[in-house]
Formats: sequence, C-alpha cells, structure tokens
Amino acid sequence: MGRGVDLVLMWHMHQPDYRLAADGSTSEFVLPWTYLHAIKDYTDMAAHFERHPKMRAVVNFVPVLLDQIEDYAEQCSNGVLRDPLLGFLGRPDLGTLSLQERTALVSACFRSSHETMLRPYPQYARLHDLFTRATTDGDADAGLAYLSADYFSDLVTWYHLAWCGESERRHRPLIAQLLSKGSGFDRAHRQALLGQIGEIIGGLIPRYRALARKGQIELSATPFAHPLSPLMLDLACARETQPDVVLPQVGAYPGGRIRVCAQIEAGRSSHETRFGAPPFGMWPAEGALSNAFVALLGDAGCQWAASSESVLANSLQLDRATFGAQRAQRLYRPYRVGGVGPMLFFRDERLSDLVGFEYSKWHGNDAAANFVAELEHIAMSTNDDERPVVSVILDGENAWEYYPYNGYYFLDHLYEELTRSKLIRVTTFAELLQEPPVLTGRLDSLVAGSWVYGTLSTWVGDPEKNRAWDLLCAAKQVFDRALASERLDEHARHAATAQLGRCESSDWFWWFGAHNSPQIVETFDRLFRANLRELYRLLELPVPTALESPIGRGGGDPEQGGTMRRAS
Repeated sequence: MGRGVDLVLMWHMHQPDYRLAADGSTSEFVLPWTYLHAIKDYTDMAAHFERHPKMRAVVNFVPVLLDQIEDYAEQCSNGVLRDPLLGFLGRPDLGTLSLQERTALVSACFRSSHETMLRPYPQYARLHDLFTRATTDGDADAGLAYLSADYFSDLVTWYHLAWCGESERRHRPLIAQLLSKGSGFDRAHRQALLGQIGEIIGGLIPRYRALARKGQIELSATPFAHPLSPLMLDLACARETQPDVVLPQVGAYPGGRIRVCAQIEAGRSSHETRFGAPPFGMWPAEGALSNAFVALLGDAGCQWAASSESVLANSLQLDRATFGAQRAQRLYRPYRVGGVGPMLFFRDERLSDLVGFEYSKWHGNDAAANFVAELEHIAMSTNDDERPVVSVILDGENAWEYYPYNGYYFLDHLYEELTRSKLIRVTTFAELLQEPPVLTGRLDSLVAGSWVYGTLSTWVGDPEKNRAWDLLCAAKQVFDRALASERLDEHARHAATAQLGRCESSDWFWWFGAHNSPQIVETFDRLFRANLRELYRLLELPVPTALESPIGRGGGDPEQGGTMRRAS
C-alpha cells in the first residue's frame, strides 16, 4: 500500500472571441456563449469552491474569455447591449419584432441540451411545442408571424432562466420566483432578470480572485487568444504522429515564433493585470505541446505546462499495449524534457473522460464515489516509497449542460468525498512544485500532439482545415508587409495586431471538417472569414474574393454537439 495520491483537478475555461466589428462599426457579439456560460457554469464552479473551503484545484482562464466577461459586465452596467440575444431580453417592446428577428430569436432560444435544459420545465417545453406546431405545417413564416409578443417575452425569459446556474437559483430569490411563476413574463420581469445577469457576470472575476488569494485555487492561463502554438511554430510537426498527413499548401505560418511569443506574453501580462501576478504555469491551447513550444514557455518564465497521456506515450516511444502495461509507473509523475525547462504534467485520459462524458448518466453521489474509488485504487496499488500525482484536466464549462442540475449534485458530492478521503490530497501544480521534489521523469524529446487523440489532426490535415490555414497564412503575409511599410499609425497597427490574434485562435480550425454539424460549421466558417475580412480592412487593403466563399460544409453529428471530444 502506497502513501496516498496527490490529485490535481484542473478546469479549463475558454470561449473564442465572439466580438466582430464589421466595417469599422462598434463590435457586436455574434454568438452568446460567453455570457451564457458565465451565468451558468463559471458562477456554479466558483460557488462549489466557496461551499467547500478545503477543496483545492487549478482553474485555467483564457485571457480572451476574461476580456469578454469584462465587456459583458460593462454592457450590463451601462445598458448599451451589444449582444443581440441579451438585447432581446432587455428590449422594451417585443411586439415590434420583424420576421428576421423572430427567426433569430426562436433559433437562439432552443439551442441547448433539451433533455436537461428544456424538458424538465413544462412551461418552457410548451413554448417549444407551440413553435413546432406553428411552423411545421404550411408556411413557416406565417407561423412565426402568428406567435404573439407574449410568446416571445416568455421564450427569451425562459431561455435565460434555463441557463442560470443552479447555485444562483438557490440563493437569488428573484430567479426562484421567476422559475415558479412560469409564464406571463412582462418587461419588468425581463429587466429584473437582466439586472441579476449583470450582477452575476460582474462578480465573477472578483470571486475567482478571492478564491486564489485564499489559496483554494491556482489560477493559470493560456496564450492570449488560444492559438494552436505547435502548428504556428511548425506546421510539419503534425507529421510526428501522422507521417502521411497532408499539410496546407503554405510551407509554414509566417513569423510563427514571433507571434507565439507575443501570444504568450500577452496572456501572462493580462493575467498579471487582473490577478496581481503572472501565472505560475500555463495550459497550452488544446493541451498541444511540442519541443519548440515548451522551450518558449520556459523562456517566458512558465514553471509548468500540461498535456495528455497519449502525448506522453508517444514521447516515450511506447505503443498502446506497452504503455498500457506500464501506465501506472509512467503516467503519475511530472516530466522535464532533457531534464530542464517547465515541469510537464500529463492528464489521466480515462478519469478525465469519465467526468466529461460518462458521469452525466450516473446519479451524482454514485459518480463521485466511483471517481474517489478509482483514485484510492491508484493509491493502494503504489509502492510504499512512491506518491503518485494524478492530473485530471478537462473542459470546465461544456460538460455540465448534459448533467442533471448542471452537475450540482455530482460536484457537491465529489468535493465532499475528495476532501474527506484519507488517501487523497487535493492540490495544485504550483503547490507541488514548491514542495520537496516529487518523483520526476525525463523525456529525451516530445512528440508533438494534443489532448485529442494525442495528435494534431483536429486542427490540420483535413482539406477544409488546410484551406483555412492557407487563408490565414496569406493574411499574415499581407499583415507583415503592411506593418513593414510603416504607412499605418500606432493606433492602426495595434488594432490590426489584435485582430490578427483573434484570427489565430485554434477554435476556427476545430470546427472545420466533416465531423461537425453543418449548422455549426457554417456559423464558425462565416465568423472566421469575417474576422479575416476585418483584418484586411484594418490594414486598409482590399479583401480577397476567396473570403466570400464558404470553406467548409460539415455533415456530422458529434457527441455533445462537438464542443468536447474524447481523448481517443
């Protein structure tokens, strides 16, 4: 029997930048996911820590997400709403909606997991049934026109109530009263709910800052706009796991090293501004690491980084069967490449996917008990002179939509059981590195890969993904020439550089490919091309006609809508 186990549980919080300033106008949010996850998931996750003061974990915030949260807080404060869906909630008169607005509102207000976020509420489900009956037979436009202002008032109110976190429902009387009322929501109800939303969003960053100051959580960061750094440094590194992968026509991302360094520095700087110090470590976008990227993280002062066990197995040059036989001895320890640089932690893919995909189907207390039993089994199976370090790292926002009550009971039981166990110590990466050295492994070299399949195939190799890279690289070449010409003033250079950062996000490449649904591909395709067009506008250059044609079509129906993927 071993000495116990150290658990580092890390929640990764991320949304790409949904703001778009077309043709120089004030930027608007094209999609509402940042504020919806803020009032549901980011607030619930903070509340679970506040309710369990002995719990320790790492929370990773991507800086561009925090920028958007602050933007929403300001909108709610000054009343100038630049998100169309939030604007509908605050709109005084919903009786003047155009047909286009009616279509947009019903399209937006039924986007969720109906099993957990619509069907449990009979009044909300009735609105869906009314919409279906009104638009299924005959003229759909006439059906939409038939629906009343009262219908749309109830619809937009219910959608936001469904997205309110379980913790907020339990301690905000107004939200509880609206849920109980169920229908007949008027302007005053919607304005009151909008006020509650503003309070929730405005309090988020201070709450996490307070948790970090108490030592309950370690706050880490990702390079600013969530770029796929290994590919920006070397597109060919994708061939380290897939030798035959077809790469984009361009040979390399122009000036990739400079851009990755800029994204790292911007991420660390913004983190220091918000939280008082740069992050001790960084979670790379998509858990994607390579030798060159790890070296840059070390040069920037990062003490740790993390990825997934498939990347470790590939880097150890072990096939699946051999690694499986040695897994307990290999996985549960940190590593350094060549014995230097940031300490690297590799997540337990099975435990991470249990939380992300499987436990939502279990009763919360049973799922928590199973997770704790898995960890205690690891502890019991270890030699007396070893203390394994188990890293469980996953998305901290998208999984809960598929859990009953937004995962409230699962997380409540989980944190209680973890902090009671005599064999499990919950900790953080920073705490581990500030203690006497744990057993550390050495890697001669890293094989580039990510937390999805251990490869980079989710972002490159597919014809649509490669086409997106070609368009981005062409825009970057134009960007470099424009800045070298010195014809842009300082303000214009800064705006163009910020826009380039948005275009470099890994999210655009994630959504291209036949694996994803046509509707989601169309949305992110349109937004990616719009961002590239805006970059050309800021550079005061004509927009290439290639950006007028869609890149992808999609065609799949991925698990959980494609927002998360299993490790294998």
